Amino acid sequence: MSRSQILFGIAGKIMGNEEHLLARTALLAGEIMLVSGAEIARIEDTIHHILGCCPDRKAQTMVFSTGIFVSLEDSGGEAITLVRRVNERSTNLGRIYLVNEVSRKLCSQAMTPLAAYEELEEIRARSQYKKWLKALSYMFIAFFFGMVLKGSMVDCVAAAVTGGVLGFVVYMASRIRLNDFCTNVLGAFSLGTAALALNRWLFTGSSTDIVIISAVMPLVPGVIFTTAVRDTLNGDYSSGAARMLEAIVTALAVAAGVGASMALFHQLTGGGTVW
Repeated sequence: MSRSQILFGIAGKIMGNEEHLLARTALLAGEIMLVSGAEIARIEDTIHHILGCCPDRKAQTMVFSTGIFVSLEDSGGEAITLVRRVNERSTNLGRIYLVNEVSRKLCSQAMTPLAAYEELEEIRARSQYKKWLKALSYMFIAFFFGMVLKGSMVDCVAAAVTGGVLGFVVYMASRIRLNDFCTNVLGAFSLGTAALALNRWLFTGSSTDIVIISAVMPLVPGVIFTTAVRDTLNGDYSSGAARMLEAIVTALAVAAGVGASMALFHQLTGGGTVW
């Protein structure tokens, strides 16, 4: 007996039967994709393909922006129903690709359900980039967006420094586990203050507009908005509306943070109001 068969037997005792393991595998795949920012139609299609490994069993799935419902009929005709609530959301196209690869291998019988479940657990636990590296990337994003906006070298360097401030704030916010709204407001406030301070005391020749716009780009909810449009066009109106609202709230948080930093900075430096 192979190691895979032994592990499958152990998993069968723990989880009940093969149908239960397959349902858990489908649920885990959908959870990873939903957390990683995949559109609802893609998630449901992946889950249906995985559950289709039991062709004689009735299977149903329903995916929302905050939760997943999976139902699969077992050998006795009883429904196995699993529910998973999803609170965290991000954008990670790499994870979506890896989950799709596991799904294809499972459906082509190149991988057992147990091996697929173990691989998905590794994908969920795997960190694509370290947090400090993500924070450092904010500097490069801001620098090159400064170039795209045709800013001078002073503008690009000031944008990179401002992006570094934003990256540090986002990193610290993740350490103390602030929610997304507070992180966006605090990050936008910090980058706005940093850009104005650099323009006043260090990079006096820099363009504040170019610096702020370049540094704020990592906070812009472009992928969320695009996914919301795709969900809406696919007929998933509830998820599309929820993600559209998420994009709007994120944009408002960023605007409020930058606006508050500009108003406060001008008041403190004697520049008057900015309105």
